[in-house]
Amino acid sequence: MGMFCNQCEQAAHGTGCDISGVCGKKPDVATLQDHLVYGLKSLALHADKLGRDPEIDRFTIEGLFTTVTNVDFEAPRIGGIIKRCYELKEKARTALAAKGTTLSGPVAEWKPAEDLDGMTRQGEAYGINAQHANEDIRSVIEILMYGLKGMAAYMDHAMILGRSDDEVLAFFQKALAATTDPNLGLMDFVGLSMECGKHNLTVMGLLDAAHTDTYGHPVPTSVQLGTKAGKAILVSGHDLKMLEEILKQTEGKGINIYTHGEMLPAHGYPGLKKYSHLVGNFGGAWQDQAKEFATFPGAIIFNTNCIQKPADNYTDRLFTWGLVAWPGVNHIDGWDFSPVINKALESPALPENPGQEILTGFGHNAVLGVADKVIAAVKAGQIKHFFLVGGCDGAKSGRNYYTEFAEKAPKDTVILTLACGKYRFNKLEFGDIGGIPRLLDVGQCNDAYSAIQIAVALAGAFECGVNDLPLSMILSWYEQKAVVILLTLLHLGIKNIKIGPSLPAFITPNVLNFLVENFNLGPITTADADLKAILG
Repeated sequence: MGMFCNQCEQAAHGTGCDISGVCGKKPDVATLQDHLVYGLKSLALHADKLGRDPEIDRFTIEGLFTTVTNVDFEAPRIGGIIKRCYELKEKARTALAAKGTTLSGPVAEWKPAEDLDGMTRQGEAYGINAQHANEDIRSVIEILMYGLKGMAAYMDHAMILGRSDDEVLAFFQKALAATTDPNLGLMDFVGLSMECGKHNLTVMGLLDAAHTDTYGHPVPTSVQLGTKAGKAILVSGHDLKMLEEILKQTEGKGINIYTHGEMLPAHGYPGLKKYSHLVGNFGGAWQDQAKEFATFPGAIIFNTNCIQKPADNYTDRLFTWGLVAWPGVNHIDGWDFSPVINKALESPALPENPGQEILTGFGHNAVLGVADKVIAAVKAGQIKHFFLVGGCDGAKSGRNYYTEFAEKAPKDTVILTLACGKYRFNKLEFGDIGGIPRLLDVGQCNDAYSAIQIAVALAGAFECGVNDLPLSMILSWYEQKAVVILLTLLHLGIKNIKIGPSLPAFITPNVLNFLVENFNLGPITTADADLKAILG
């Protein structure tokens, strides 16, 4: 059985994983995910003409998110999703037929095999390289597809909190259907990719509003990195609603709750930090989980992507929830976390071991609340430049660049950071400028929305465009959510972005040249050289 996957930054050989995924994805899972994407395209051909159907739209979001890196590694589970996709496609086909419309062709007439082996074999014909014969067009289709996957992840979080947008949902179906149209050319898909970036700005705004309306605007908060004596649960991922439910269900039970990875910013939300048993953050970014989780004796649960193959010494204490799944790991369906709570109660307690404290909670409301001080500091020459240094972290070599860049940034500059890339330097001491911390943790990867709002507000205050601000974006990427954030920044016309630690394997030289010519997008080099080029 063959596979080919190049959707993450750690693609083998810099081209793509063709034996087994660096992420731990096996060939059968990879080909089943390719099959699911093909099925979603078949569904979209019908849904795009049918119009809004809440069940189909919700399934499409979950189906796309399922195929994001480090989400679902369980073949039978994906097989079940493929079968459900076909059922919904047939529902849409029947509804269209009742209106006098019948679609034909291989994609429209897709039907999965009855058994898992058959679906897997079919998936081998539905891979990335089958999307288009022209490599440049295929490259931009991949950019669009990965943008859709990343946007689906954010849309899923927003929908869990009751937020949605019909125009965005219609675009998902339109864009998926478009990838099957042989009459569309390169610039058609460039346009769709830019449109994806536009809609993702809407989605990140929806999610930001859902978070702040539900839990309040983040406030600067000191977070303990040590441990408190007692039983414990470690929550990893992005979904704040799931964390809230665990906090509610553990209240008064003598269990301390710790965040991990992208959950760190949860400590800044008033509606979550009010729980006294949300006591700290344990560990760092996702790629260190195997060694860190082995030292955490309590229960551990993942609520979104970032899971890796678990080590034997903590598998029995590990749980997944939502769309995350790993073979042999207990999965929680719904909102009853009793199994996780019981495991925490029967597991050894953590020791009292206070540690370093770090700050989070500098969302757009907090930063813009002191905008007058920031603007005054810029006008007085106290702040010479702003850097947005953040994005995904990962295990591939070259990411120490971001540590070095942050360390070497002059003391009259301010660093905004977000997502798990912050773990490369968020434990370092950067000091402040006139009471303004030099390191401002804006939040999760979706809080790129906050960073955008801050940049737009500063541009308004200085009566200039965002590209004219003393602001540089130095981004790290790993998976598809980073791709869609980049599309959003490009949609906004933001230029001179540096990205690393390596360029995506799915971008061809011609497509890269287009991005360089139109947006001056470029790879990182060295911290010293990039700082010199930016600051002169």
